[in-house]
Parts: sequence; C-alpha cells; structure tokens
Amino acid sequence: MLSKFILDENIPRSVYRYLRSKGCKVEYVPRSISDIQVIRLAVREKATLITRDSNFANPLLYPPEKFYGIIVLKIHPPIPMEIIKTLETVLDIIKDFRGKTVVVYKDKIEVIE
Repeated sequence: MLSKFILDENIPRSVYRYLRSKGCKVEYVPRSISDIQVIRLAVREKATLITRDSNFANPLLYPPEKFYGIIVLKIHPPIPMEIIKTLETVLDIIKDFRGKTVVVYKDKIEVIE
C-alpha cells in the first residue's frame, strides 16, 4: 500500500519531490496554520505528518495511537539531501506509520507507540 503524507511548511520541496517519485501521495499543509489545524488535517486526510516541529514528538500532546503517523525530523543542519537520505532509511524500515511517532535523527531513529 502506498503511503499518504502531509508535509508541514518547514519541510523542503525536495522532500515533496522525492516522496512523489516513490509513488506516495503528498501534499503540504496550508501556510501559517496552527499545530492543531495541522494535526487535524493529517487525521482528516488519513495521512502521516512529516514535520521538523519537535512539539509533535510529545506523546502527551499528540498520543501516537490517535494518529496515522507522525514523523519528526530532528536533523541538524536541515540539509535537504541529508533529510531525504535519512527519510529513505525510515521508509525502508517502517512500512506502517499508524499509531507511531517516529523521531528521526541523522544517526538514529526512535519509535514511540
């Protein structure tokens, strides 16, 4: 099953193009919407959210079981090719993001369920 992703506005366009090239359904959130509007959009669209906003990694605020997946990229500096390379690894390892928050660093991946 191909994945569907919602990209936060802080995600580079090259990530959008990469995911599209892999056959994924991808769209950006509208600019300047609140975190609550972002997560509601992801739920409504039944999509995995990809963001660089660390707030979404907090399981007390965003319990993983309530969502179709959250990927928080904590890759610094946020060089687009590094983000894509790391995201590619995540997509190879995790096939179903539902009920998971995946926190991605350059050298490790944490999964919160």
